[in-house]
Amino acid sequence: MNLTLQDVAWHRTVGRLVEALDQPGFWLALIRVLDDYVSVDSWVVLLFSDGRPLVFAECPYEGGGPDPLFNDYLRGLYLLDPFYIANRDTPKSGLFALADVAPECFEQTDYYRRYFTHNVVADEIQYNVRLDDTRTLCISLGSKKRFAPEQIALLDLVRPWVAGLMRQRMAFERVPAEPEPAPAQTGGLEKAMARLGTPLTVRELDVIRLILSGRSNKEVAGKLAISAETVKVHRRNIYGKLNIKSQSELFSLFLNAQLES
Repeated sequence: MNLTLQDVAWHRTVGRLVEALDQPGFWLALIRVLDDYVSVDSWVVLLFSDGRPLVFAECPYEGGGPDPLFNDYLRGLYLLDPFYIANRDTPKSGLFALADVAPECFEQTDYYRRYFTHNVVADEIQYNVRLDDTRTLCISLGSKKRFAPEQIALLDLVRPWVAGLMRQRMAFERVPAEPEPAPAQTGGLEKAMARLGTPLTVRELDVIRLILSGRSNKEVAGKLAISAETVKVHRRNIYGKLNIKSQSELFSLFLNAQLES
């Protein structure tokens, strides 16, 4: 068997990562290895479950201390994260690009403009390792520019190594016996609307969640098994009840409701 210097270097690097599995700096070491092959500008290691996402490690915040935008994500914005939604709807292992999971109008959402473009920046790719029926371990990699097809292919090529290391690392992570409860996808908003004296129907709350995540009227209609015209009627009724005129105002109400719930 003929090995190139690159082959030898890769196997040596993976061997060092295996030796570091029980060390506090394991995740950073793994990210640095990936960054040698595909440059990334932000990263976070998360555990998706029935509750709020659990953070195992994340890139340092430039201002020092906790990242306020990421705190907002953990307090409720994750409910609009296309990766979180895709994992909740169809949990599975693999490497997923933003284009694989983002709905049709994602880049038109306030979540994208007010959170994603400031925290993740331009593009995101995610390694998912499904641990059981309720938990998925994720490494999210963000970039200031779009990942090229060649970069995605390279990350996918090393995916078996990365996934194996991720799974083995779980033996050394501290995981609460019970996940921290998550705010209901619409419960916080429902309570907020009740306080305003503006009750919304269950169907209207479903429509709010779907349009805020970036789904078009057609996608919302398909998800709820109703017509696109009915979606438009629901949207008009919602705006009328809430006395708002834009999706940006709707996003602000959603965000405040989740942060207060």
